[in-house]
Amino acid sequence: MTAVFFNAVRKVSSVLALTASFAAASSTASFAFSSEAQQMCTGDAFRLCSSEIPNIPKITACMIKHRADLSAGCRSVMDRDLAAQKGKLAAQ
Repeated sequence: MTAVFFNAVRKVSSVLALTASFAAASSTASFAFSSEAQQMCTGDAFRLCSSEIPNIPKITACMIKHRADLSAGCRSVMDRDLAAQKGKLAAQ
């Protein structure tokens, strides 16, 4: 019973840490994922890149590396956000 409780707490903490990581990334000038991308990609991030959490640049690199393995929804919003980010960088 105690192990199940601590496992659940650990999973919830990981979700909150990932959400906070994505929120921190979107408030910086480096790379910003939309809230839609956060919502669509959280499961993929845990499935494919959990070893990189909470390092945002490593999570981003891992997600890009595993683009072919992403869910369709995550892939589409990441592609859109990456294109928008590239456009912002080109304008600077």
